[in-house]
Amino acid sequence: MVELIERSAGLTDLPPPASRPRVNEWQACRDNRAFRRCGMEEQTVNDLSGVEVRAPGNEPRQDEILTPEALGFVAELQRTFGGRRDELLAARAERRRRISQTGTLDFLDETRDVRESDWQVAPAPVPLQDRRVEITGPTDAKMAINALNSGARVWLADLEDANTPHWRNVIEGQVSLYDAHRQALTFTSDQGKAYTLNAGDLAVPVVRPRGWHLPEKHVLVDGSAMVGALFDFGLHFFHNANELLERGLGPYYYLPKLESHLEARLWNDVFTHAQDVLGVPYGSVRATVLIETITAAFEMDEILFELQEHASGLNAGRWDYLFSVIKNFRDAGGSFVLPDRSAVTMTAPFMRAYSDLLVSTCHRRGAFAMGGMAAFIPSRRDPEVNAAALDKVRADKEREAAAGYDGSWVAHPDLVPICAAAFDAVLGSKHNQLDQKRDASIGAAELLDVSSTSGLVTDDGVRGNVSVALRYLVSWLLGTGAAAIDNLMEDAATAEISRSQLWQWTHAGTATDDGQPVTAERVRTVVEEVYAELSIAWADQPDTIEALDNARALFERVALDDDFVEFLTLPAYEEYVE
Repeated sequence: MVELIERSAGLTDLPPPASRPRVNEWQACRDNRAFRRCGMEEQTVNDLSGVEVRAPGNEPRQDEILTPEALGFVAELQRTFGGRRDELLAARAERRRRISQTGTLDFLDETRDVRESDWQVAPAPVPLQDRRVEITGPTDAKMAINALNSGARVWLADLEDANTPHWRNVIEGQVSLYDAHRQALTFTSDQGKAYTLNAGDLAVPVVRPRGWHLPEKHVLVDGSAMVGALFDFGLHFFHNANELLERGLGPYYYLPKLESHLEARLWNDVFTHAQDVLGVPYGSVRATVLIETITAAFEMDEILFELQEHASGLNAGRWDYLFSVIKNFRDAGGSFVLPDRSAVTMTAPFMRAYSDLLVSTCHRRGAFAMGGMAAFIPSRRDPEVNAAALDKVRADKEREAAAGYDGSWVAHPDLVPICAAAFDAVLGSKHNQLDQKRDASIGAAELLDVSSTSGLVTDDGVRGNVSVALRYLVSWLLGTGAAAIDNLMEDAATAEISRSQLWQWTHAGTATDDGQPVTAERVRTVVEEVYAELSIAWADQPDTIEALDNARALFERVALDDDFVEFLTLPAYEEYVE
């Protein structure tokens, strides 16, 4: 574990483990498909001894998902990889400690050969060669059907930030995916409206499991909670990998919250192991990594390299990335204090550097560069708001297409044509922009140039962060992870950036543009005012009021306590989800 932490923190020049191929060895491994395991030893699935399901209830079709064979498979994943996951979380903490001491980050010396060598990821399978529009959303049946029918090329089926890990959602999501992959997904609303899948082309499903940090407390293996990521991936892969391959698709995934190439290495070993155990051809899994942490931004080449033939691309986020900047540099002084989050766009110098580096890295390695989220929900009641917002979405997607991205995200079906038009104009008859190589000479200074970001901290920014975070947390506690707030589809990343900004401002002695300091007392006053307004609005909804009380207590803790909580979803899940 010491070796793992030191290498992840960049403290030594230790080489990778002997079992991990170096650049030339990996290339040879790619060229010899018979050499499938690249040094990994054979694994077998154990029995169900030591596996315990502590679910709060038996959800519809739960027994179809939690079969003995499926539970045995995910339990083996936990036993094989859970310990390494724990070590990697410890490595995160050690790296954060180093950042707090030095106030900076840099590219790793020990992986310089990976960055400077010529290599590429495996060519994309046909279903993933055109990703110009991807629609994101949770996996409940109605939302899944709408996304699959939307006209987007890809559906990001979100088991993470747009989904709360309430047990009913965990099982329902797996059931929806099972049916969707067999084109058997249907839904009927309480009003009797029927939803079915179109007969024509459907979006290609790409599943996002939970991040490495989140547990699945309802399933214990040898007395410990399962790693949520292994549970989500394992169940989906077990039930659907071969079905997807028979339909000309494959088990495709988005990997969230990675903080280092060693975490990508772990995923790669999980994929290799899972394919071998179930007899799925090596390289069938394809993974796109969300570069939504500042530490991962310094290891893009290495992350793609570690995923070997399983790599598909990288994605540039916004809220989670800004949250990571604050979290890692929260005690590094005023040069890392951000203005109102609405002022920090992808054109800010440090965000532009991150964006350009991602496109350059991806295309050099033959991987797809995916743009960020257009979260706007079109309004049926306010044409002026609608028109102004759609113009902003259009301009943002045109910017991404011009910057070399191969596609981008939207949160609502009405935005699919706008995003498609922006990329159609640049792509023409091509499927992507992989042939557009961009030389982005970007170093640590550019990635960390937060101080040049223009914008102010305002009272509206303080109040907006409080209001949005409180309303989102109420939705999350009630079991809905994708919440429509102020004509935007918000997920957990919005609550994270909102509360972390307030933490940063109160601890850095920041003042708003009117000269008033942002103190804990000031924030608590705003919380009280927002709480009073919401209490009136929801007075006839006792369950919502109870959730509001819990949301307030949780929010004040994660936004104002001296100890910074790494992820607000951890205490929320542990304390408020049965």
